Amino acid sequence: MRVPVIAGNWKMYKTAGDSAAFVRAFLPLVAGVRGVEIVLAPPFPSIAPVAQLVKGTGVGVASQNVHFAAEGAYTGEISPFMAADAGATHCIVGHSERRQYFAESDEMAGKKVRAVLSVSLTPILCLGETLAEREAGKTFEVVERQLLAGLGAVSPAEGPRVIVAYEPVWAIGTGKTATAPQAQEVHAFLRLRIRRLWKDAAASVRILYGGSVKPENISSLMSQADIDGALVGGASLSPGSFADIVKFH
Repeated sequence: MRVPVIAGNWKMYKTAGDSAAFVRAFLPLVAGVRGVEIVLAPPFPSIAPVAQLVKGTGVGVASQNVHFAAEGAYTGEISPFMAADAGATHCIVGHSERRQYFAESDEMAGKKVRAVLSVSLTPILCLGETLAEREAGKTFEVVERQLLAGLGAVSPAEGPRVIVAYEPVWAIGTGKTATAPQAQEVHAFLRLRIRRLWKDAAASVRILYGGSVKPENISSLMSQADIDGALVGGASLSPGSFADIVKFH
């Protein structure tokens, strides 16, 4: 039985004070929720205060990015160890905005997954196609390439520690959402491809959907056999809307 994961990616929003106010408002709204793993991904300066506030609640904290090196002359970057030391439990890797705006490659995503696992953080590997790639019939080709590059250095024994997030680029922040059957089709393909890599371990890998997830569409998405949760963007910025998504069932 795969425990669903609902993760909120705040991107470049919220100061440390804003983040603390969110957590204080959010925790009472989900206090009775069981059977779902909740993860918050605040900006770097807010990781430590958020981690302190959620301590003992079971809510995880994700770094939105890390460098793959343990340390070094990489101005402006943080290492996986630094993220873990600040209180992170998870790390988002290969988000489409990192790929699009900061030229992060499939190979770099693979290095980051390996680095994140090395410090016992849980990687959330993002992948997805652009609108042009979908219209050209290249969806499966693109997500397979990204998946294999991201997981190439991960052993079957480590596989269940990895979370995969399918985020069609054309649905991120656009208000457009893949229909539940469209999302399920890609998720089923990804699980099949993971099974070829890791055999039975694939059954334990959580695959999330991301892309304009809202309280209004979460139930239909979660009703699909291979959708194990959501990586939520804009709707995670409000305690109320994010709590409604967490309480999808």
